This record gives sequence, C-alpha cells and structure tokens, in this order.
Amino acid sequence: MPRPLDAFAYRLVASDPACAARLGTFSTPHGVIDLPAFMTIGTRGAVRGVSPDQLRAAGCQVLLANTYHLALRPGADVVERLGGLHQFMAWDGPILTDSGGYQVFSLAELRSIDDSGVTFRSHLDGAVLRLDPARAMQVQNQLGADIIMAFDQCARLPATPDQLREAVVRTIRWATESASAHARADQALFGIVQGGLDLDLRTRCLNALREIDFPGYAIGGLSVGESPEQMAEFLRAFAPLLPADRPRYLMGVGRPIDIVRAVACGVDLFDCVLPTRNGRNAFAFTDGGTIRLRNERHRLSTEPLEVGCDCYTCRHYSRGVLRHLFLAGEMLGPVLVSIHNIAYYQRLMRRIREAVRDGRFANLLAEFEARERRSSTEESTCESP
Repeated sequence: MPRPLDAFAYRLVASDPACAARLGTFSTPHGVIDLPAFMTIGTRGAVRGVSPDQLRAAGCQVLLANTYHLALRPGADVVERLGGLHQFMAWDGPILTDSGGYQVFSLAELRSIDDSGVTFRSHLDGAVLRLDPARAMQVQNQLGADIIMAFDQCARLPATPDQLREAVVRTIRWATESASAHARADQALFGIVQGGLDLDLRTRCLNALREIDFPGYAIGGLSVGESPEQMAEFLRAFAPLLPADRPRYLMGVGRPIDIVRAVACGVDLFDCVLPTRNGRNAFAFTDGGTIRLRNERHRLSTEPLEVGCDCYTCRHYSRGVLRHLFLAGEMLGPVLVSIHNIAYYQRLMRRIREAVRDGRFANLLAEFEARERRSSTEESTCESP
C-alpha cells in the first residue's frame, strides 16, 4: 500500500465531556471533511434526480459511489477515460467508493463466494463479474475517489459463530491483499472491521487491521438484521476501541436516531440510501418525525415540509403541491423531496457538530431519545400509518 499523501490527516477539534462524541476534520485532495459527516449516495455516479449544484446548496460535503455498479456499467475503464469519478460526477469535493463488499451481502442470490473472492452474476444481463481484493483495488484506483475501501465479507445477522468467523478470516486476508494491491498515494484506503455483534471477534479483526495501519477504519456488517437497540449496545462497547487518531466510519447506517446514538459512541462518518430512497417514495424527514405525503390530510396543506427549513423545496413548495406531484406521477415530486431530505440530513450533522463543539451533545441525544420513545408509542397505538 503506498504511503497516503500528507493531505489525508485526521484532526481532533473537540470532544464532548459527557460521552465519546467528537468533532474533527479529515483532509483529502479535494477538500476537508468536517466530522461527523453524512455522505449522500450516488450509486451509479449520480445522486438520482439531484444535480451537483443542488447537492452543494443542500450542504453536502462528500459523496459515495458504488464500485460494483460502476464496474458493471459503464465500466471502470470508461470512467477513467472520461476523466475519473470527480469529472464524471461533476463534483469537485471529496468522494468515497465502497469496494463491492456490501454486494456480497445484498446480492447473495446472484453470487458465489470462495476464499479468494466473489463471482457475481450481473443483475443487469447475467454477465459474470469477478471481484477479489486485487480487482476491487484496480477498479477503485481507476475510478479515482479520494477514499476507497478494502474488500471484505459482510455477513447477514443473525449468523452462526462459524459464519462470522469465516467472514472475519476472509476480511482480514482480503484487507492484507487490498493493501498490497492498492497503487495510488492520492487515495486513502480504509479498512473494514467485521464480526457481527461478537465483541471478541470484532476486536480480533480490528487488531489484525491495525497491523496494516490504514488511514481510516470502518465498522461494516451492522444494520443487516439486528435490532437498533442491539446495534446501539454493541457500538457503545466497540466504537471507542477504534484508533482515536483516525476517522471512524459506520457503514450503511442512516436513521437519524441511529446516527445520533453512534456519534455518542465516537463515530465520525455515515452513509445510507434513506434520504433519497425515502424521498422518491414520498417520505420526508423532519424534526417532528416522518411525513407521509400521500396521506389525505396533506391535500390542502399550504405548509412547507418543515417550518424554518431553508432548502429549495421548503422555500417554494407546499405539502399540498408536493402531494399532487406524487399522485400525478410527476418526476419533480421525488426530486423535490429528495432535495429536502438531503438538506435535512446535512442540517442534522451541523447540529451535531455544533452540539459537540459547545459541550451540549448530551442534550441533543436526550432530545432524540425522547422523540424515539414518542414515535414508538404512537406506532404501537395506531391502527394504520
């Protein structure tokens, strides 16, 4: 693994006295990321329906693209010849690419796995795609993101002890091979810790990865079948064990309450499809809870999605109009609610950073926990959504 550029530096700015929450920065060749941060997902080289200018206006710092999907279409060679992922996405800020390891989990019915790698049957046309550590690194080196991920195996939970151990053994082996195959000093290669909810197994995996000395460490294999309470309990025990002088990335976790709980454990970086996927399906995130825009009660509403939100959608459209756009099948509806949801998540991260800086993160955590309890009570007493 080439020595990362000096640009890849984590700096601790502040920490909350009441918990493990921390405020920091991570430098990349395309800019500094203020942590904690949430990455908006552009799976195939674009955030669906949302332009780069709209992403910047919503406060996005860093985007995430998917190695598996871009390797299938248009192909890493094409992205490279078109100027690399930053030019391809018209995004001059930081970009992270995953390794394809998550698809080992999510596309289980379309792949076969062995100790050296994974063979996929394309969900597009049935063509064979082979990913192993060397190939995953080659593809990500060609794509040219600022942060790239080691190839790993993510096990679905619940899993048997033997399944978890097998995934950890492969993840350690593949991390070593990923580091050896990584060829660009202008890309930071992060390691991924696996092991399910088994703290001893996770610690074993982490200790092996620390020997490789990655510039950042991710927690993979959560939000894959366990309950939110199980995840929170595990993170309280494990997240503080990650190196304190490197970014800590919790992969694929994106409910607001889960983000706030994870920050309390010392996690810095998040990604999830929820803001845009929910936006495309008429679900809007607000501080007061989730709004289901197809609900009849919004038909004549002149309110914005959230009073006080300064996103483009809330400044120009009412709930009633947005509801109409969805019911009429107008593509503008999903775009507008996606813009709002992206802005909501970025505003949430700013609130988190400010709370840590001011030493009042515990108050923010208590607010979200109280909201979660109210939401659970309402759901348990309602007959229909």
